Amino acid sequence: MIIRILAFLFCLVLTVQGQEWRSWGADPGGARFSPLTQIDRRNVSKLRLAWTYHTGEKKPGTSNSVGNHVEPFESTPLMVDGMLYFSTPSSRVIALNPQTGQEIWAFDPQVGKGSSRTFHAHRGVAYWQSDDGRERRILFGTFEAGLASRLFALDARTGKPCPDFGDNGSVDLRAATAAKWPGVIYAVTSPPAIYKNVVIIGAEVPEHPSRGPSGEVRAFDVRTGKLIWTFHTIPRPGEPGHEEWEGDSWKDRTGANVWSIMSVDVERGIVFLPVGSAAYDFYGADRKGADLYANSLVALEAATGQPIWHYQIVHHDIWDYDLPAQPVLITVRRDGHEIPAVAQVTKVGFVFILDRRNGKPLFPVVERSVPKSDVPGEAAWPTQPIPVKPPALSRQSFSAKQLSTVTPESNRYCSELFQSLSNHGLYTPYGLESTLVTPGNLGGGNWSGGSYESSTGLFFVNTNEVYAYGRLAPQPEGSPERYRRSSKSGEYAMFWDQNQWPCQQPPWGTLNAIDVNTGNLVWKVPLGRVDALNRDTGTPNLGGSIVTAGGVLFIGATVDDRFRAFDTATGKQLWVADLEASAHATPITYLGADGKQYVAIAVGGGGVFHGKTSDSLVAFALSD
Repeated sequence: MIIRILAFLFCLVLTVQGQEWRSWGADPGGARFSPLTQIDRRNVSKLRLAWTYHTGEKKPGTSNSVGNHVEPFESTPLMVDGMLYFSTPSSRVIALNPQTGQEIWAFDPQVGKGSSRTFHAHRGVAYWQSDDGRERRILFGTFEAGLASRLFALDARTGKPCPDFGDNGSVDLRAATAAKWPGVIYAVTSPPAIYKNVVIIGAEVPEHPSRGPSGEVRAFDVRTGKLIWTFHTIPRPGEPGHEEWEGDSWKDRTGANVWSIMSVDVERGIVFLPVGSAAYDFYGADRKGADLYANSLVALEAATGQPIWHYQIVHHDIWDYDLPAQPVLITVRRDGHEIPAVAQVTKVGFVFILDRRNGKPLFPVVERSVPKSDVPGEAAWPTQPIPVKPPALSRQSFSAKQLSTVTPESNRYCSELFQSLSNHGLYTPYGLESTLVTPGNLGGGNWSGGSYESSTGLFFVNTNEVYAYGRLAPQPEGSPERYRRSSKSGEYAMFWDQNQWPCQQPPWGTLNAIDVNTGNLVWKVPLGRVDALNRDTGTPNLGGSIVTAGGVLFIGATVDDRFRAFDTATGKQLWVADLEASAHATPITYLGADGKQYVAIAVGGGGVFHGKTSDSLVAFALSD
């Protein structure tokens, strides 16, 4: 009898969790899959706007002029225990009624800062509850006025800081890592990872100059805020991998940080870190070598921080090809066996599929020779790892025949620009003369990452077709770096025209489905539309997808102010809704207390793209 009751309770917990969205990626492994089926292929076209909530941090519908950067609203909400939790660009955390969008509570870490408030990209919060369910906490990092950065624990029911966590509810994240660099950014842009009673957090650190705050990853006790372990992403003397750093090049090196989202294999007690580039991103003469653990997928014991394995995806990065996306835990079925695996999306447009137990590739990867650098002192790594499967999801080479002809003006602008640039294929380093880099640092893939449907083995990835250009210009004597990326359009110039239309032929953004069991591309469709051209050109995009058991994939991401649904089996577009601005965020879906399935997404615009901006969180449901 007791066994039956326990089995019933276990099934009840699984059912409730399936109706919620408890982690940034739906589950700790980041699959971004929901078992809900109320909305399916047949009725998704009947979705209608259910409610809208405005944060008050942007004026809806206003235009963001070219060059005027507005911080994007990139938050992915959580829905747990009848509460919808999300964060804003000023690090506020808000709880709403999931059925109505009415505010329940709001917490502001920058209260009283007035006009000196800091705004920055912030992708969400994490949820933790005790085994008995009595304690429930929201955990998140901040970037505040005065360059402050803290890790907060809030009571999930009230939004009040937990007094037993750190210093009255928060831990100062700068004190141990950035105190030596008081005027330098140290910010948390993504939600931490949760493993049992441990909260694991990374941070954004400078990309220039090369010396600055550490990109180390730390774990804290979720109840007390006490530091449990620290993992040095740039190994120190006596640590494995330190020998990869020449001389003192490791010392005070910034970068090699985890600014994106981590994943946790709860069963095996492993946390997966997508580690970014070592600084300075585009010039590495003062860090000769492969630069371990930069640009690596690293597996650690989640309880202790001890390394289990690592796989470096870019050697000696001089392109800003940091690992931008959450590693997604998947299962590869092969020869009648199920292999626990992890899929890592890259800015180059690759998807690396590795055995999550040991880091070994499950499809062949070859080290291919790549172009040398002509910059004095630079020693580009002679080879880079190229997976044979899955195929590259973005174009990685360019010729004059591929120049855009969408309008005569665009073709003329892009032709003149292209004639001033040199390119020698994938992994061409920025040189002394203006250089075209394919793909650029916007991707390919980006933090948008992928979503995964276990029953079919399909992995869905949205990618950009955006290149970059620039040269490494000598800097004045006494500068932090001898060379720095530069161009007539600034340090981070993109290979696009005055309209931000990429200079290559469309599609400029795509949605892709990969069979992880075979490594084959199942389908590929343009993602987005340029209304001025009256074509489904695809557009540059930032923000991820989710999939449901109803056979529907939902995604915003595009710069055309729309939210879409696709058939997971075919890639056919099933539904589209106009938004106040572009939704550079990842949506969620959940079952409300009223029995309705909702789909919610943050709508903000801004970021690297010009266009309309907003401060909206919107939810859709089937019309009555």
